[in-house]
Parts: sequence; structure tokens; C-alpha cells
Amino acid sequence: MPLNKKQSTLALLALAVSAFAIGTTEFISVGLLPLIAKDLHISVTTAGLTVSLYALGVTFGAPVLTSLTSRMSRKTLLLWIMIIFIIGNGIAATATTISVLLAARVISALSHGVFMSIGSTIAADLVPANRRASAISIMFSGLTVATVTGVPFGTFIGQQFGWRLAFVLIVAVGVIGLVANLALVPSFLKKGTQTSLRNQFKPLTNSRLLLLFSITALGYGGTFVVFTYLSPLLQDITGFKEGTVAVILLVYGVAIAIGNMVGGKLSNRNPISALFYMFIVHALVLFALMFTAPFKTAGLITIILMGLLAFMNVPGLQVYVVMLAERFVPSAVDVASALNIAAFNAGIAIGSFLGGAITDSIGLIHTTWIGALMVFGAVILTGWSRSLERRDLSFSKLEEVC
Repeated sequence: MPLNKKQSTLALLALAVSAFAIGTTEFISVGLLPLIAKDLHISVTTAGLTVSLYALGVTFGAPVLTSLTSRMSRKTLLLWIMIIFIIGNGIAATATTISVLLAARVISALSHGVFMSIGSTIAADLVPANRRASAISIMFSGLTVATVTGVPFGTFIGQQFGWRLAFVLIVAVGVIGLVANLALVPSFLKKGTQTSLRNQFKPLTNSRLLLLFSITALGYGGTFVVFTYLSPLLQDITGFKEGTVAVILLVYGVAIAIGNMVGGKLSNRNPISALFYMFIVHALVLFALMFTAPFKTAGLITIILMGLLAFMNVPGLQVYVVMLAERFVPSAVDVASALNIAAFNAGIAIGSFLGGAITDSIGLIHTTWIGALMVFGAVILTGWSRSLERRDLSFSKLEEVC
């Protein structure tokens, strides 16, 4: 029972506002790390745990909570997601110790994981079948706008008025999202499909999908070895002033948005081949940053290139996981997709934790080439997956001949 066009558009905008709030809080800590560290009298790497633990919360919370809440009304679940999101960020805004701040980040992450799992389904249910792709893109526009404007604006607010106010503003956007969802999202949305325990484990028993999850974690996570500590790198290594960092993060966000669109087009025909070459270029750019970071112009150009490539792989990885799941575990396509989202966040957690360990031990500048090594690991695994695809294609052609 789809809504009329005006009603569905308003409902989708309500979801986009929620996505904007959730997208902003995911990476807001990246721009605020130096401020949080100074205020709470901790090291920058300890503050970096606000990124790592958030990602772990999404990684483990998304599949478990999505399964546990699969029989709930979609609208009721959506409203609870926003309430938990508001509570988590409210606690963060009032945190006076790192332990309280980390607990708040985990609470927020749990809402993020479930929202990412059900958001696309809700958006698709709001419109006729021939408008579903457009509906999903409207919902995800909130995440894109958050990447481009939310994080740098939050960083600017934090620098001018204190990092806690950035979280207060996120809470305010979350409240707007809650009210908008309550008023504009219909109650007749169908419930989720209960997934059997056997189906939930199916993707984890398939070697091809496990290979892809590893590619996702390494290829996407390699950036976060550097990106998590981008603000201190820009200030301490490249020599930019604190106020300039927010502007650079804005440019970086624009580069991410452009790269995401380009990556989608490049991955339409043959995603695994596109990913192979993306990861090669990405690894080279991260390696080059080690030599260009101390110089403002060269470092800025390299960082913009890093932004272009950072999320370029996301569409290809998501398309490819669906392709493989439809081929090998057709009864668990949604679960495979959710596990790939978990792999993205596992990559963030691994990358940000590794970046902190490197910064503490051998120095901030070394996050660059070690991040490059992580992405190069994805190059090797993608090449392996690519060769398996070619083998499958040869077998299918042979069967056709026979």
C-alpha cells in the first residue's frame, strides 16, 4: 500500500534527516579528537577509541539486534532507534570522563547498526516498485550530506564552542528526526522477515563470501589508519591551523561524495575488476602521503585524492556481495549484505585501533604507509577473487558448450 508521491517524499525526507544525524555522529570524533584529548586530559590515541568502539558497536550490534527485532513493527523500531540514538549522544554531550564517553559511543552505535539494516527496506516499502532505487538513494542522501557537511560543521562548532556542543547539536537533529518519523512515516509498513539461525550462518560458511568480507575490511579499513588521525596529522605534520582543518574536512567530504558516485558507475559492469584497480591506486596514494604530508600543497592534493578513493569502493563491494550471495546462498542475501556492512565497520575498528598503536609507538606519519599495506592486502585478495570469477565464467561457458 504505497503512499501518494507527496506523502512518500515527506516520509523519505524524514528518513534522510535520521540518516544525516547518524552519519554525522559516526565520524564526528575524527574532527574532534584533539579537542576531546585536551579536555579530558588523555592522549589522542585514547580519544581515538571513540571511533574504534563505535565501529565495533555497529559490527556486532547490527546483525544481532536486527535479528532480535525482526518481528517488531518497522515504525516502532524506527522510533526506538532514534530514541536510543538521542540517549547515546546526550550522554556523550555531558561526558566528563573517557569511560562515560566511550559507553555513550557504543549506545549510539547500536542504533546506527539497526538503522542501516532496516533503512533501505523501509524506504523501498514507501513507494511503488519502479521507484525503489530512487527512494533508497533519497534516504542515503542524508549519509552523503553528513559526510560532506555534518562532520566539518561539527568540527567547526567544536573548535569554536567546545566539543560537547557538537554532540548537543547532533541530539537536536536526532530529535527532529524522531518527530519527523513519528509524524510522516506510516504505520502500515510490513514487519521484517524472521531469519532462521541456519540462514544467518550460511554466508559465514561460504569461502567466496568470507574472501569478500576480508577484502571489505582491509580495503575500506586501510583508509582509517590515516583518516582517524587526519586532524592531528594536518595540524602536527602538515602545519595547518586548527580553523583550516574544518575547511579541509569539508573539501575531503566533497571528494568522498564524488568518489562514491564515480565508484558506482565504474562498478556497474564488472565490480570485482573495478575494485582491483581502485585498490591499487588507493594503496599508491596512501603510500605517497608519507612523502607529501609535510608539505602543504602536495599534502593537501594527496589528501583530496585519498578522499576520492576512500569510499569509491563501497558501491562495488555492496553490489558484489549481493551477486555472490544470490549465486551461493540465495536464501540469505539480506544476511550477507548485513555482514558486509559489519565488515566495513570491522575495517574501521581495526584501522583506527592500528592507527592509534602506530601513532603511540613509531609516530603519526607512519600511519600512511601502514594504511597503504592494509589496502595492498585487499589488492592481493581482490586479485584472487577476480581469478576465481574468471574460472567460474570458464566453467559456465564449458557447460553451455557441453
